[in-house]
Order: sequence, then structure tokens, then C-alpha cells
Amino acid sequence: MSRALATASSRTQPVLPVGLDAARLPAHVAVIMDGNGRWARRRGLPRVMGHREGVEALKRTLRLCSDWGIGALTAYAFSTENWNRPGEEVSFLMTLFERVLARELEGLEREQVRIRFLGDLEPLPPGLRELIANATARTAANSGIHFNVCTNYGGRAELVHAARRLAEQAARGELDPARIDEELFAAQLHTAGEPDPDLLIRTSGEQRISNFLLWQLAYAELHITDVLWPDFNEAALTTALLDYQNRQRRFGGVAPTPHQP
Repeated sequence: MSRALATASSRTQPVLPVGLDAARLPAHVAVIMDGNGRWARRRGLPRVMGHREGVEALKRTLRLCSDWGIGALTAYAFSTENWNRPGEEVSFLMTLFERVLARELEGLEREQVRIRFLGDLEPLPPGLRELIANATARTAANSGIHFNVCTNYGGRAELVHAARRLAEQAARGELDPARIDEELFAAQLHTAGEPDPDLLIRTSGEQRISNFLLWQLAYAELHITDVLWPDFNEAALTTALLDYQNRQRRFGGVAPTPHQP
């Protein structure tokens, strides 16, 4: 992960693929990384090999987003529902998280990536929680891309957690319920301090958001691709960004009328 990101940090202007407009790139990209199992099955491989290749795809995507000047990348790594998968697969994923984080942390620090893990981290293995705490602290002041890894994350659980926090403050007399607005509510979410995603990319052709960032994706542009996540590469990311730049974002308003001479 090191060389391209290190190069990015020394550049003043990113070198973009032909057709992309640097002035209209999304500030924040979110990805639902779907298709690892199908990728492995089509090749007659165990599902865990798909997850290994999925890590490489995530590293590629982080590298490209950093190189091209995208400010934040949020990846859906492990949902609250993923605990329902076979025990050996869950155990493999937890071990994979630990190994990748331990191996990549020094490079992330050097390349000024700020990494955060969003979700209910308490049920994770103690060794992984320790690595997460260490990585978060060591990269907190970094000035590069914000890399958010949603781990044991569920959008509904996040909303319930935020509502409970506000209710507790109100019960203690610290908050007038009449003061609760979108800004106060958003401050209780795992993503507090991060701008909402401008673009959501979902791979493998599935057309749902799967309990991901339910509040934050309110006005995100959605890009669905049939590419399986382990195959997601520069060409696939470029296609997604070109699709985004061809959208007209109105946020509930009306498109401006073209000027008539």
C-alpha cells in the first residue's frame, strides 16, 4: 500500500484518469464490498480466499482514493448480521482483520492515513480491540485521507444508540428534548465529525443498502456495479466516479433552468 500513497502525499495536483474532473470529485465515498464468496466459488476456491482477495481490493481502493484527492473512504467490513455466518468463516475474518491491521499500520501512519473503526466494537476479540485502539490513537492526528472501517456495524443499531444517548441526556436534565435537531442527532452517530458520503458504491450487482449508513446516505448518489469486490480496480472506480460526475445533485430542489440568450 505504501508507494502510491506516499507518492500522493508529495503531489500538489492529483493525476486523474482521462475524463474525471478534479473539481467535481466526491469528498466522501462509501463502499459495500459484496461478492467475495461468489468470486471464490466461481474459481472453485474456499470462501476465505475471496475474503483475502477482498482485502487487496480494499487496499487498491484506498490507494486510489488517496492518490486522486478524495477526502474520506468508508468501507462496510463486517455487519451486525455477519455473526450469523458459519463460525469458521467469522473466526477467519476476525483473524484476518488482526493480521491485516498489524501488518499495515506502520504504512498507514507513514502515509498520513487516519483510520477509525465504526460500530459496536465490544463483542470483537480482545486482541483485535487492542489493535483497533492502538491504530486509532496512532493515526488520529494524520492529515491524509480519512479511512473509516465499519466493523460490527448496523445502521439501525447506530440510530437506536444515538436515540438512547440523547434520551439519557434528557433524563438527567442535561438536554431539553425540544432542542434535538438533525445536527444534535448526527453528533451521536458513529460518523460524528465526518461529512456524509456523496457516493455509495455497491459491488456484485445487489441493489440494496443492507442496513448501512441509513442516516448518512440520505442524499448520496448510488452506483451499482456487477463487478465482484475482489475484482474492483482502477477501471471500476473510474467508472463509478464518472457516473457520479454525470449526476445532477439537487438535494430535493429543482434543477436550474438553462440560461436562454
